[in-house]
Amino acid sequence: METLEHTKQGAADLYWLATLLTGCRETAADMMVKVIASADDSNAFFSTWMKEWSRRIVISRALAAIREDLARSARRTDLRRAEKSELPPRSWVLDRETTKADLERALLPIDVFPRAAVLLLALERMPLQDAAILLNSEPDLVRTAMAAGLRDLTINLARLQGWKSVASK
Repeated sequence: METLEHTKQGAADLYWLATLLTGCRETAADMMVKVIASADDSNAFFSTWMKEWSRRIVISRALAAIREDLARSARRTDLRRAEKSELPPRSWVLDRETTKADLERALLPIDVFPRAAVLLLALERMPLQDAAILLNSEPDLVRTAMAAGLRDLTINLARLQGWKSVASK
């Protein structure tokens, strides 16, 4: 039962990752049906390798499903390089009770290219070169997108906790 529960949680995590990358639950569900195959292996190394490989396949297919949106978003990201936004004060900290749903509400409004950069580099801990290849972009633009995405994520999370910028007061 524990193995089944672990497998179900792994599939749920992959579906959530695909949803965050594509910004669309329906696209993520369609893509997941194509990716997940039920194979059980008793070899722990192979099982771990397969889980990591599954994550890469989900990421690759999710990004392929939104390739045109990613390209448009990358162009927008390149144009807004110098944009400055007011950040919460340095004393702001993320509430310990923040849930996956809160994180999702903070991530999904972020433009798709910066969101994908944050997901790949910060959350998946993917090397910059690999992320740039998957995003079909130059590493410098991916790095810029991650910075913009992290800024937007911080602002969105702070707003969910009640922070208001001076501009919006």
